[in-house]
Amino acid sequence: MTTRKRLERYFQFTAHRTNWRTEILAGLTTFITMAYIIFVNPAILSETGMPLAAVTAATCLCAAFGSILMGGLANYPIALAPGMGLNAYFTYTVVKGMGVPWQTALGAVFLSGAIFLALTYTGIRQRLVGAIPHQLHAAVGGGIGLFIAFIGFRNAGIIVPSATTVVTLGNVRAPHTALALFGLLFIAILQVLRVRASMLIGVLGTMFLGVLFHQVHWQPVHYSLSAIRATAFQLDIRGALHIGAFEIIFVFLFVDLFDNIGTLVAVTQRAGLISPDHTIPRLNRIFFADATATIVGSLAGTSTVTSYVESSAGVAAGGRTGVTAIVTGLLFFVSLFIAPLVGAIPSFATSPALILVGGLMLTGLGQIEWDDPQIGIPAFLTVSTIPLTWSIADGLSFGLTSYAALQLLTGRARRQDWMLYLLAALFFLRFVYIAHS
Repeated sequence: MTTRKRLERYFQFTAHRTNWRTEILAGLTTFITMAYIIFVNPAILSETGMPLAAVTAATCLCAAFGSILMGGLANYPIALAPGMGLNAYFTYTVVKGMGVPWQTALGAVFLSGAIFLALTYTGIRQRLVGAIPHQLHAAVGGGIGLFIAFIGFRNAGIIVPSATTVVTLGNVRAPHTALALFGLLFIAILQVLRVRASMLIGVLGTMFLGVLFHQVHWQPVHYSLSAIRATAFQLDIRGALHIGAFEIIFVFLFVDLFDNIGTLVAVTQRAGLISPDHTIPRLNRIFFADATATIVGSLAGTSTVTSYVESSAGVAAGGRTGVTAIVTGLLFFVSLFIAPLVGAIPSFATSPALILVGGLMLTGLGQIEWDDPQIGIPAFLTVSTIPLTWSIADGLSFGLTSYAALQLLTGRARRQDWMLYLLAALFFLRFVYIAHS
């Protein structure tokens, strides 16, 4: 048997009805939609005093490692990178707000990853996912779809903030917004024509049009891979073990845990990878890859690494196996050497893909029994609060807590669902903590 055939058997190409061309294009699509993290993450973390070039290299390295590990070990089309939101918490709350040195904050990230690893080995993380009612899986996917679409609309300038109405329509005549609208129409036409690489072609086509109209501005920036020495292995674990750091570790742990669960459920359901009994195969391998990537990220010099919702773009492009994630990871590895060039991909080119991927993720909402208030109300709260709170974890909190409360208060609680009620209690405590923090 040839090496190619062995790989196709390992990644289950036949079972998933996929091929090398589809998987590679899907991996490229995922990378393009999340490549912004190469520049956004360093920009945020550099405000702590961490060298920008070092964090850029660390971001590429841990995204490459995490995505390749996820694809090779767990065989899922889920890419990983330093999480948005958690990097802001790292910078503005922990380092700048609490005055914690960035080395100590990295130590807290390391400890949270180690705890994740322990929770994975003991099966606790897997049980937490199993406690989420399968009826809410589609709601989480739909909520994340709206969330992704909202991000795309905002990045494109189609939706802008408003002091009067919170949000409003942006200036559609602005060059970047007009180009984004063109990209939206272009990708939509390609999808109607059933072009498999519609997302990738649309992004590159919109970027090329932006180049013709002089809307793509790129300037060479001094960058060297050796710069990672300034943050690599600079973490202070002993300092993070100080009693005052437990709160920090708890937040890193808690937010990443439930953001990850929400993303995982949404992406696997969209890809049709959830088993008929509503379980996720190889869940322990998924969590092992995630926890290990967080540990490696802290050693390299970046905040918590987590699964990315932009993986849905690769799934929408046909990605169904770990090859998609591996291709994304390899592209992040290449970015270690050419990071400034990746910055040439403007947001007006990637935003249309995010908007339409968000729309595709709404298809699962038809599976929800909206006429049953016991399911419909928690599902509605989940779908609506994920984009409105700008947090997957918050939306999942509202949905699961309300579901558990309705079960308990209407006398429908079952003893075997004890993990559900424990999880709801943890979510409730999280709300209390947020209110007082």
